[in-house]
Amino acid sequence: MKKRVFRNYQEKMIRDLQDPELASAYLNQALIDDDPRVFLLALKNVFAARQVEMTQLSRDTELSRENLYRILSRRGNPKLTSIVSLLHTAGFSLAVQPYKK
Repeated sequence: MKKRVFRNYQEKMIRDLQDPELASAYLNQALIDDDPRVFLLALKNVFAARQVEMTQLSRDTELSRENLYRILSRRGNPKLTSIVSLLHTAGFSLAVQPYKK
C-alpha cells in the first residue's frame, strides 16, 4: 500500500498566491462572499505570499502597524481608502463591474 503524502494547504496556497493572476482571482472570489472578513483574510494571505512584513506595509500604505493589524484581523472594519491603499501596495486596483445573476 502506498503511503499518502499530505501537503499543508496553507503553504501551498501561499505559494500559489505569489502568482499575480491567481492572487487577483482569489481576491475577487473572496469579495463575492457575504462576510467581508473573508476578503480581509484573503488580502492578509496575499501579503503573506509576497512576504511583506507589517513594518514595510505600514510604510508603503502610510497606515500605522496597529491599524494594519486591526484592519486585517477578524474584527477588521477598514475604510475604503485603507482597502484601496492596501490593494495598491499589493499591485492591484479596485474596480466595479456589473453584478452577474
